Amino acid sequence: MDEVIQVTQWLSSITPRKKAKLFFFTTHADAPSPMVGSNDVDTHEETQLPLATTVALHNLKNLDEFLKKKVNTFSCYNVIENEITKTDYEYLRFYSACKYLDVVPPFLDLEKISAIQNKFEMTDEERDYRLLLDSADLVLEKVCDSLKPAGVSQMWTALRKDRNLIRGVKTIDIIGFFVDPNPTGIKECLFFFIVRFLQKADKINRVNTNRLERLIAQCDESSSCEEGKTIDFIIDSLRFYPTELYPFGFCLIMCVIEGRDGAMQEIEKTMEISRHLGMITHTEKNPTKETIELVKKELMKPKYQFYSSFTCWFMSHGDSNSMVLADGETIEREWFLTSFPDISTFQLKPKVFFMVSCRGANKFSLKGDEFEGQSAACDYYDIGSALIRNRMLDITDSVRDISYVQPMMDTLVAYSTILDHLSGRANTHGSIYVDRACVLMSENISRGRSLTEILEHLSQDLHEILQETMDEDRIVYKQACHYDSFFRKTLKLPYTRHPKEDVHSAPQ
Repeated sequence: MDEVIQVTQWLSSITPRKKAKLFFFTTHADAPSPMVGSNDVDTHEETQLPLATTVALHNLKNLDEFLKKKVNTFSCYNVIENEITKTDYEYLRFYSACKYLDVVPPFLDLEKISAIQNKFEMTDEERDYRLLLDSADLVLEKVCDSLKPAGVSQMWTALRKDRNLIRGVKTIDIIGFFVDPNPTGIKECLFFFIVRFLQKADKINRVNTNRLERLIAQCDESSSCEEGKTIDFIIDSLRFYPTELYPFGFCLIMCVIEGRDGAMQEIEKTMEISRHLGMITHTEKNPTKETIELVKKELMKPKYQFYSSFTCWFMSHGDSNSMVLADGETIEREWFLTSFPDISTFQLKPKVFFMVSCRGANKFSLKGDEFEGQSAACDYYDIGSALIRNRMLDITDSVRDISYVQPMMDTLVAYSTILDHLSGRANTHGSIYVDRACVLMSENISRGRSLTEILEHLSQDLHEILQETMDEDRIVYKQACHYDSFFRKTLKLPYTRHPKEDVHSAPQ
């Protein structure tokens, strides 16, 4: 069959809503730039113009033309270059979006996709299409699905009132002030236009969504929300780190085995829980400084930008400032923690570090006969919020910026013990902290708990356990863990995900 006819038949089989979503997912806002093979075309303008004309004319013809052009580009593309190109990214995004929406073209060359994945050095686990979807876009899709056409229309009206933001933007004028978003697919096009416009204007990104939340907050709840949804529910969905679908993220496990009883148990437990959480996992036994440098170099490869989060378990002996490596050398804990968050592939994504080592020799000792032989491996003022707000600073958009970010932002560091104190171990099971952390995370999957909630529960649980030193003094003591957070959103534990299963349910 002629390819033109095939493409036409494929497009005619896709509903207007799915066409709008396919366009949105394919024109991913955070595509790497500059890239090999990129040109001088304003990709934002290329993205927004088809959406603007579709909304203005109530006609999806321009979306069809855009998707036809993409298909033709991929059809003619030869995957021969050694360097990763812009088209490589676009091809993978297009394929994953089609797979997610259940609209894969029968003529799509899957061998080319495999060849591109080879260029990215993807493992078998990483070839799951869900890895290639941008989780932030999936969250925005759900927000759109939670709003009625009237709600998106109200967002548009609120946006148009911000004259400083929209001044001189041609695509805004194409749509006009009053919009009828009721025809099928038009609501989605208008919402996705608003999102991409705010991204282009550096007003929102995958972490900073305040500007979008403020537009949604101005909607009338009775007319703007789909059944069962509220304005608060929709806004709350934007206040979590986007970690939709599989995988939940990439997990790096580094464990010094030499001289640490139970270390293999620690590795087994952390691998089991990370896989149970839906992470793709890599383990380094007996790491050295050279190992750490090689891992950092590996994490800078382009494929890691597809991951939604990064988690690292580092388990070794240590003191107040440093950690002991397998070859007996030490590294500064602060150096380790500040070198990983600056890796560009994980910027604007949650990064969690579990630092499991002693930070000194002090112990919170318990004295008294009852502990011998015991151990285990203000005033309120009713002030209205309006009154408080009236006394606060008026922070305008002109003094806000989301472009520059401190490297440690979106990072959480969990310590197995407090400064200058021991971190307890069991002879056969390794770190008690690791054991309890894995148990609590496993128990709380599918309960909608956040990571910080789990860590707070862990702090309570661990501090109840009586431990005993392994020396001749046999001192009974308690251990206190804590964490330092630079998070800007909440990180929720995922629901159970099985990499080999297709958990996808095609959106409407």
